[in-house]
Amino acid sequence: MARLTRLALAGHVHLLSLRALEGVPLFVDEPDRVAFLQVSREAAAQHQVALHAYALLEPQVYLLATPVHTDGLSLFVQALGRRYVSAYNRRHGRRGGLWDGRYRATVLQPGAAVLDGLLFIDSQAPADSGWTSAPHHLGSRRDAVLADCAEYWRLGNTPFDRELAYRRRLDEGLSARRSEQLAAAVHKGWAVGDGAFLAQLAEHTGRPMQPRPRGRPRKATTAAE
Repeated sequence: MARLTRLALAGHVHLLSLRALEGVPLFVDEPDRVAFLQVSREAAAQHQVALHAYALLEPQVYLLATPVHTDGLSLFVQALGRRYVSAYNRRHGRRGGLWDGRYRATVLQPGAAVLDGLLFIDSQAPADSGWTSAPHHLGSRRDAVLADCAEYWRLGNTPFDRELAYRRRLDEGLSARRSEQLAAAVHKGWAVGDGAFLAQLAEHTGRPMQPRPRGRPRKATTAAE
């Protein structure tokens, strides 16, 4: 089966994943994470990509981002990879790459799916670990690398209202099923949204947005049957 074209659409929120080579931690310590965020900010500004959330885990990075241009995400990830890997290798006295293959991404429908993507990323580690963007969304730290998405702003009319509403949602957490759905979607490149949204994307991109149902197609019945 041919590999699907990676989803990348201007003006849409994307959930991205970048995995490390097996046995190689992406972040050895806090200075590595600080360096990654600084490089992310520079690359995002250069290629007009708005970053909404991040989770910087040792084996994997999750990002929530909106590109202004269709090729913005790819250029952003390329710049991020070059600059961070170069700095990482110099700092830790190593050579070679860090990433296990190409980055993976999916498109999220505006509204509930984007908010779920935000919660999915911020719940990847304890809020006080500093490994995710949760402190920014909870109001305990301002993160210059981030641009709040519309779904976050709709949580309340004031910063306090938004932070309180987000804390409630983060404490409740996503269901295991929803978390698995988002993880699978970004890994396999399937869009997340309702039928109308998926149909619109399929028509625009010319590629399927969801896996086909398993099994043989159902045989059509006739009026006599």
